Amino acid sequence: MSNSSTPSAAAGWYPDPAGSARSRWWDGTQWTEHYYDPATGVPVAQLKAPEGTKVYNLWIWLVVFLPYITLPFLFLIDFSGMFSNMDPGNPSGVVRAELQILTSPGYVLLVVGGWIAFAGVVVSAYRDWRALQVAGVPRPFHWAWSFLNPVYAIGRAVVTKRRTGHGSAVLWATIGMIVVSFVISTVWASMLMVNMMQQLSTYSTLYN
Repeated sequence: MSNSSTPSAAAGWYPDPAGSARSRWWDGTQWTEHYYDPATGVPVAQLKAPEGTKVYNLWIWLVVFLPYITLPFLFLIDFSGMFSNMDPGNPSGVVRAELQILTSPGYVLLVVGGWIAFAGVVVSAYRDWRALQVAGVPRPFHWAWSFLNPVYAIGRAVVTKRRTGHGSAVLWATIGMIVVSFVISTVWASMLMVNMMQQLSTYSTLYN
């Protein structure tokens, strides 16, 4: 029973030819994907999807990209306008400037768009999870992890890779989007800091 070509052995449990501590079922002609753990006496199911199972669909790409569609809205928020209208000697002016930001179109789009994107990610993760089940992927990564983005996309890629042998593109796309969002956020924060320093310099000149 050293390889799958042995013709003389009857069907039954034999030591795993791969060298693990489990036993593997020989059906009389070939090794199957069924295992048995002698330590527990419980059969071990091999979580493998059928050959050629499709793991990519519209839903998983929505999960990957939807969280970042609001990033451009950061640049629509007019922080420079707030700083220019802010009078350090007038507390009510500071409050009005802050309200101006909170009611600006860019900020509203950022907040509302963020919630819509979040809902879209959760719904898309559920649809992707169901699609994987229908495709024959056993015990796919659970959709509830989508509430902790990007945990679902990463976990889904790892588990799907184990079940089918492919699916890593989701992982690399997720990492790529994280890097892109970090770069965009850094550029935006730098622009904001420059505006703040310019306004502080102006106030310093006016009040000294």
